[in-house]
Amino acid sequence: MIKVSVIVPAYNVEKYIEKCLNTLVNQTLKEIEIIVVNDGSTDNTKEKIEEFTTKYPEKIIYLEKENGGLSDARNFGMPYAKGEYIGCIDSDDYIEENMYEEMYKKAKEENSDMVECDFIWEYPNSKRIDVGKIYNNKKEAMLYARVVAWNKIIRKEIIEKQQAQYPKGLRYEDVEFFYKILPSLEKISFVKKPLIHYIQRENSIANTQNERVKEIFDIWDNVLEFYKKNNLYDEYEQELEYTYTRFLLCSSLLRIVRVADKEKRKELEKRTWEELNKKFPIWKENIYLKTEKGKKNLYLKTVNKATFKIYCKIFEKRK
Repeated sequence: MIKVSVIVPAYNVEKYIEKCLNTLVNQTLKEIEIIVVNDGSTDNTKEKIEEFTTKYPEKIIYLEKENGGLSDARNFGMPYAKGEYIGCIDSDDYIEENMYEEMYKKAKEENSDMVECDFIWEYPNSKRIDVGKIYNNKKEAMLYARVVAWNKIIRKEIIEKQQAQYPKGLRYEDVEFFYKILPSLEKISFVKKPLIHYIQRENSIANTQNERVKEIFDIWDNVLEFYKKNNLYDEYEQELEYTYTRFLLCSSLLRIVRVADKEKRKELEKRTWEELNKKFPIWKENIYLKTEKGKKNLYLKTVNKATFKIYCKIFEKRK
């Protein structure tokens, strides 16, 4: 029986794919399958993968498709997964060899729908451990979860039942996928160990800021529409409002101020303020904004129409 299926999208990663696959084929969890989706690579990625498929035919499923982006590659690999749980790993990252054994063991011990682990930000000259906050229910998960796909395993049955898909053609795909599947997760568990090395490359999608940062607005429109369509909005309104506010005024804004084109940057800054106040006109009254502690909340409390423009200028100078 396959316990965990790991989907690995690969696009022009000839320099990184070997290290990634080495840590996957040598996992201490033996009942694992590795679904590698070559997303139309034009370098030697295919040849690098084929070395592993030849050596480990019982572990690796190789798929090939035209380039469609990260979401499309993950979605393409999903139907091939036979495991009890599904995980995703980016092909330029690598993992500890006991990662999936630890996470699957935790899943079985606690009958978990999802298991999350900590990870390591790995820069060219330094490393930093990212220790996540443990959340005890779905509402806390909406507030505190690290919204990335690759530090989690999720029960395949739930993904299939929800027909969960990553949004094709949009950045920030993990945001939409996670918040849409969250209401179906009854039990979430944690392995409090850093088991993934999250490699920071200057030219990676995550570190390249251009006009496409505006796609966060589309992602959140999709999330909010999902909660309204499924009669979940009233139950999660305070959490959605707070999380939306935090995204737009923190991580999203910090990406926007790094857009080189000044005209586009100013337009996106303006849109940020307009979208927030259109979607949640009384966001300043949010219960979590009033009660949560920490520097981020102190900052959010000080944001208004006038200070927003000041913060944009300050952040622009820091980029």
